[in-house]
Amino acid sequence: MNITAPSTAIRYAHVIWLLTFFLLAAGALSARAGAEDDAQKAALLLALPLEEQGFDFRADVWIKELTPELGKAARVQMFKGNDYRVCVSVPKLSGVQITAHVLDADGKTVETKSMPTKDGTGAVLYVKPPRTGVYLFVVRISGGKTQKTLCAMITGYK
Repeated sequence: MNITAPSTAIRYAHVIWLLTFFLLAAGALSARAGAEDDAQKAALLLALPLEEQGFDFRADVWIKELTPELGKAARVQMFKGNDYRVCVSVPKLSGVQITAHVLDADGKTVETKSMPTKDGTGAVLYVKPPRTGVYLFVVRISGGKTQKTLCAMITGYK
């Protein structure tokens, strides 16, 4: 049996295919990283004036993909006696508008006020929990473009 090495043309085609695959994958990762940065920056911009008012923001920023078909939820530990601000945003250029709430264990909204941004891409929720416990932060697409986008949320308290 005579096994011969693949021709040079086949090897070059294989190398080109692999390079193309890795470049496309790197581009997709780069685009996602850019969208993550944009969503995070938008949420942090909402938090900036609140820090000046004495709110301390947790170091972790929650970032998840938001789709038109399904909203997202995150558990947030809150303590009675604290005053919380939940800042949530999608990238400004996404064109997606969102609605967000903080719910108790019975599914009732607990925020006392919701301040959406003018373009609907973000909001600041005001929460004074009636008791210490785990609450549910929920966000969904409510208007604008109905496309997938990333969403960022950060929580502050005083």
